[in-house]
Amino acid sequence: MRRQVASAVARSSLPILSRLDPERAHDLGLAGLRLLRPLWPAVRAPASLRVRCLGLDFAHPLGLAAGFDKNGDYLDALGALGFSHVELGTVTPRPQPGNPKPRMFRIPTTGALVNRMGFNNKGVEHLIGRMSRSRYPGVRGISIGKNFDTPIENAEADYVACLRKAYAHADYIAVNISSPNTTRLRELQARDGLERIISALFQERAELKKRHEKHVPLLVKIAPNLDPEQVMTLAASLRSLQVEGVIATNTSTDLSSLGAAWPDEHRGGLSGAPLHPLSLSIIGQLRAELGPGFPIIGVGGIVSAESALATLSAGANLIQIYTGFAYRGYRLVEDILNSLFRAHSV
Repeated sequence: MRRQVASAVARSSLPILSRLDPERAHDLGLAGLRLLRPLWPAVRAPASLRVRCLGLDFAHPLGLAAGFDKNGDYLDALGALGFSHVELGTVTPRPQPGNPKPRMFRIPTTGALVNRMGFNNKGVEHLIGRMSRSRYPGVRGISIGKNFDTPIENAEADYVACLRKAYAHADYIAVNISSPNTTRLRELQARDGLERIISALFQERAELKKRHEKHVPLLVKIAPNLDPEQVMTLAASLRSLQVEGVIATNTSTDLSSLGAAWPDEHRGGLSGAPLHPLSLSIIGQLRAELGPGFPIIGVGGIVSAESALATLSAGANLIQIYTGFAYRGYRLVEDILNSLFRAHSV
């Protein structure tokens, strides 16, 4: 009964929030979820939905993507909705404000968002402070990146600094080298850049593993704007560098679906329903290249139970939502979990 009340309150707020500036609506929605948290009883997922992946146990495949709670301020409130894992961040070594506002734009006719946030966050110290006080029992991921003013040639220093701070608090680390809103960041997806970042992180992790007596897997988050040859090359790099998993995909720089009239000052990364076919294609190619045992987290355009199941069918072990959750709220979580329950009960 409590969950029904909380769900009804959350649903009734969506029409109001949809009239506000998207970033303002996002902040108010998170604050509201924190107020409703006592009303959300624990979600009991059947054992048949459990996923063993990355050496970790997930209650079911559905998680929340990075970017929704960059600073860990709402981890317990979001976790209470029933996500098996929540990925926090992307966080950088030092706090930074991100790009000038407005920097998030709705396209409700297509169920899409365009954002040019630019890794706005309160810094890794703030994040780990919040995580240390959290009671969320699910899997906790942390997405790490570089500060905007760190030269790309020195990017590995920022990633290592984040890893060093976040390691003790994370169940896995996502290495974000694919945001379109940090200048030149996607260059790090090329073999030389990826090897430089991953080698530095692995060297640091070896020391952290001994110090903290735990192993934290490293995943790489990639862009959707890769042709088949680039996907093949990237997959080969992931295998040879012994990266433990891949998150596919980040937002897209291809805004052609929005039409020629889309203003240049609103350019950024496209997410939501138009991204799903591209994300599915990348996931399918990665699964073919990486084989059946390589962990893939699928994200991008999951706006319904049907698109969630399609992402899993394409080869993802786990899935994450973001834009669909921003538009539909808890109803999307309910729909996906109910669909997963039904699929595993037949």
